Amino acid sequence: MGLFTGLFGGNGEKKEEKQLPWIPLTTVEQLKDIEEKSKTKTQIIFKHSTSCGISRMVIKMFRDTYDYTEEQADLYYLDLLQYREVSNETGYKFQVMHQSPQLLVVKNGVAVANASHGSINELHLEKYI
Repeated sequence: MGLFTGLFGGNGEKKEEKQLPWIPLTTVEQLKDIEEKSKTKTQIIFKHSTSCGISRMVIKMFRDTYDYTEEQADLYYLDLLQYREVSNETGYKFQVMHQSPQLLVVKNGVAVANASHGSINELHLEKYI
């Protein structure tokens, strides 16, 4: 056991990351599909900045607490640095100001909820599913 492990806990085993049913959001055309699909099933978009430490922390906490099936909601992942045009159009289409990280909940063609930063993990998704 190393000094740091002994001081700060942990047994050296790497915890396996929970896998979510992410759908990559990579094209502007997908936004129309999300709008249409939201009429029958909740659509969730997670806008993530891969270069931001806060965004990495928030997505990890989100991943650890997300507990919905693919039948309950579609979960989209948007790398906003790689797909900036898609990120911009998401804000226009669903009438939300861009923030990062950001979570949008889309139902019946409109964003019924959105949150950013630490507020993402305080959003009670069960109200929208």
